[in-house]
Amino acid sequence: MQAEIRSDLQGAVVREAWVRAVAGRGGNAENAGVSAEELLARYGEAHRSYHTERHVLAMLADVEVLAEDIVLDPVDRDVLTLAICAHDVVYNGKPGEDEQASAAWARRHLAAAGIPDAVIDRVEALVLATITHEAGGQDVLADVLLDVDLAILGAPESKYDAYVRAVRAEYSHVADEQWRIGRAAVLRSLVERDVLYRTAGAHRRWDSLARNNMRRELGGL
Repeated sequence: MQAEIRSDLQGAVVREAWVRAVAGRGGNAENAGVSAEELLARYGEAHRSYHTERHVLAMLADVEVLAEDIVLDPVDRDVLTLAICAHDVVYNGKPGEDEQASAAWARRHLAAAGIPDAVIDRVEALVLATITHEAGGQDVLADVLLDVDLAILGAPESKYDAYVRAVRAEYSHVADEQWRIGRAAVLRSLVERDVLYRTAGAHRRWDSLARNNMRRELGGL
């Protein structure tokens, strides 16, 4: 019962964030409420263990952490909130395809709510940036989005290990050997980057622990 109540509360926070951001950019709040229900239904799909509304909430919270160092105006806040809420709305364990489908979902529902094209384009571009988790360093919103998406890598060991177990559960259809090969490739591509976190606040808070966590996981694969 407590878990159900917690899930309901988490969903309510995500729903409010989505509707508020849509309305903030001139969209129809009633229409946003309808799309929010679909968004929450997707994040609540049975095959998800990590990429749930809890991940969205964590990212929204981490934006507030980074906001101690980075000033985001109301427009930026709304655009970033919409991108965070939508970035994993489609998640079927198909890297690249999932992000493209999520970007298309965001475009469709934001257009239906009457959001200006320029804002929709911006949200779509941010969601698509999560395919490679690379940015040119010229876009503060992309830097923040990608940093908070990877914040879990810099979590304390117990929380990081729980994240790894949850992601493995989402790929339960993949054989162990294939998982180890694929997971190791992803980890190496991240840990070998000269720049893992783009914002100074994220680098200061998460970089060292993230690299330690990933090297530790690699050692056990």
